[in-house]
Amino acid sequence: MSKIICSAAIRGAHKIVDMAEEKYLQAVKKYGPEQEVAFPNTAYFLPIIYSMLGAKVQKLGDMQDIFQECRKLLPPVVTNNLWLPYLAPALDAGMATFFAEEMYEAIRYLNEPDFYTKTEDPTATNLWLGAADDIIFRKRGVEFVDGTAPGFAAIMGAPPNKEIASKIALELQQKNLYIFMHDHTNGVRMPDQLVSNGVQVGWNTRLVPFGQSYTTAVFAIGFACRVAMAFGGIKPGDFKGNLIYNKDRTFAFVMAFGPVSDEWYANAAGAINWGFPTISDYDIPEVLPTGICTYEHVVSRIPHEEIVQKAIEVRGLKVSVAKIDIPLAYGPAFEGERIRKDDLFMECGGGRTTGVEVLISKELHEVQDGLVTVEGPDIMDIKQGQNLPIAILVEVAGREMQSDFEPILERQFHHLINYIQGIMHIGQRNIMWIRMGKAAVEKGFSFKHIGKVLHGKLHQEFGAILDKVQVKIFTVQDKVEEVVALAKKVYTERDLRLGNMTDETEDIFYSCTLCQSFAPSHVCIITPERVGMCGAYNWLDGKASFQINPTGPNQPIQKGECTDPEIGYFNGINEFVNQASRGAVTDVSCYSLMTSPMTACGCFEAIAAMLPQCNGIMVVNRDYMGMTPSGMKFTTLAGMAGGGAQTPGFMGVSKHFLASRKLFKAEGGLKRVVWLPKMLKEEMKDKLIERCKEIGMPELYDMIATEEQGTTEEDILKFLKEKGHPALAMEAAV
Repeated sequence: MSKIICSAAIRGAHKIVDMAEEKYLQAVKKYGPEQEVAFPNTAYFLPIIYSMLGAKVQKLGDMQDIFQECRKLLPPVVTNNLWLPYLAPALDAGMATFFAEEMYEAIRYLNEPDFYTKTEDPTATNLWLGAADDIIFRKRGVEFVDGTAPGFAAIMGAPPNKEIASKIALELQQKNLYIFMHDHTNGVRMPDQLVSNGVQVGWNTRLVPFGQSYTTAVFAIGFACRVAMAFGGIKPGDFKGNLIYNKDRTFAFVMAFGPVSDEWYANAAGAINWGFPTISDYDIPEVLPTGICTYEHVVSRIPHEEIVQKAIEVRGLKVSVAKIDIPLAYGPAFEGERIRKDDLFMECGGGRTTGVEVLISKELHEVQDGLVTVEGPDIMDIKQGQNLPIAILVEVAGREMQSDFEPILERQFHHLINYIQGIMHIGQRNIMWIRMGKAAVEKGFSFKHIGKVLHGKLHQEFGAILDKVQVKIFTVQDKVEEVVALAKKVYTERDLRLGNMTDETEDIFYSCTLCQSFAPSHVCIITPERVGMCGAYNWLDGKASFQINPTGPNQPIQKGECTDPEIGYFNGINEFVNQASRGAVTDVSCYSLMTSPMTACGCFEAIAAMLPQCNGIMVVNRDYMGMTPSGMKFTTLAGMAGGGAQTPGFMGVSKHFLASRKLFKAEGGLKRVVWLPKMLKEEMKDKLIERCKEIGMPELYDMIATEEQGTTEEDILKFLKEKGHPALAMEAAV
């Protein structure tokens, strides 16, 4: 901890203890040691002293032992010749500060009984409320337990002007925090600023003017101590329990404006004992290493427009979004809603236009929480039937966020957007597809509302790892293409993470039931060598998703005994699928197209289908709009492969699966593939060539037909014979 800060805190503590003891001696001389002292109407005596020491200060004479405790806690004043470990002595000095200030304020109540209003709201002649009595405490303290109020900001001093003060107060209120105000900066006090700007202060607005000196900081800390004792079951005198309770449960911090005095440093050191850090706009030394506080202890030089967000970040307070502010109903009841042609206003992606969605993690300073921007035409700017390209770029930041979590959060877009009444979302990555109904547009729905939904719901569902979320939506082609390029790079990096893992090296596979709202019997099985058919989740993503949400859609499955390694039958997989599909699917193969193929909903990147005349398999990707050798376009094939049904010869697959060693293993693997759309073949070219070499047939890549060779089985068969494709010599797939 900084020697400058600790030296100042220890000096300040000595000054405060000396000042309080002088007041004490004067009071004893005036009133006698039997004089009763207390904060008004409370059963908690002097709550910091009571909670930390278990001591009931009821009379002036009881203070003598507490002052002796203060002297024991006070370390020597730091000099140029005195070097020592600074953190512990500074924390002790801070604790002594609070003990002394609490006694000082109790004596103030004795000397000046009308100094504070002792009410919930200021009076016409007095702003300063003083310590909360038990009526106020019982009414407000429970909010710190049920989450209605996650914590408080203890303000020391005042911002430069009333406009900044009002803006900061409003930001803190919007975070559901209480704002406890103390002391002044150059004679200016924040409550005065707020009142002069028409802002109502008092307990009812959570803008609480405790007192006009730094010593009233004990009213804020004492309130936290009382919460721990009254609602947390912490016994008086259990100082460790009280400190830990408040560190973990009361998200409070000190916010200091202007020059910091020794006395302020002493109070800041005291607050650190409870895990409450200090955030300042002034140029003071910082204490950045973590230790007592969750993160940094003292952070300074923060601009006023950033200070609230910085305080939230440093304290580790998670943003809570209680209501999603959109003009449509929102909830799981709408997740499976279909937008039919007659109800359709417009659509994005899905092959109609370019569409992409991607989530990436950034540094905390690079993300502005709650920012939602739309660049390009919005829904109200277009006519019915006029479709737009779309790119949804979500940037998140959090101290607990990891790049491994990106695809898990990104895949949530599917159901989070589907929860919006009148909006349908299908697919993911760069095959996503959004349809918007006429009724939603008539009610004023905007692309910006998608951003609000993603911001709010990601905070709600993943608040443990996220601190900030910003959403950028683009509806102009060049910008969308930029995001597509970024996304493809991100997707590639994710797909490479599996390395040399195989299905044989791992005992656990992962399920995905995220799409059961569209296909209740569908259960996707993700293995190290079989990416989820949506292309968004690999085995590592399933593992990370389970770590984030143990009751979520990605559950670990003990694969159990492998009863048929060619088809890919595993006892544990079949048991899980039978249960998760509610008996609709009793067994599923991991490696076969013809025998118990894996089910799908409709979010697959591609569809595999058997071509009987060619004795081979074709794979068509969602973006390909033309005819295929099966005699069906993608949309018709989707009806055969989707809906949670098992249809031998038809199966949803990911594009990445084409390069897997387990691809159609039961049917002969890659050697059985006879047709791909040119766009898919070229997209997967490098991986396919590498795989062809691995199986000893580097020439196989050129033997796979595309639409350039034909879109009927007869045309493809002719090409296969010319090339000598190995599928023609293989046994018929059954």
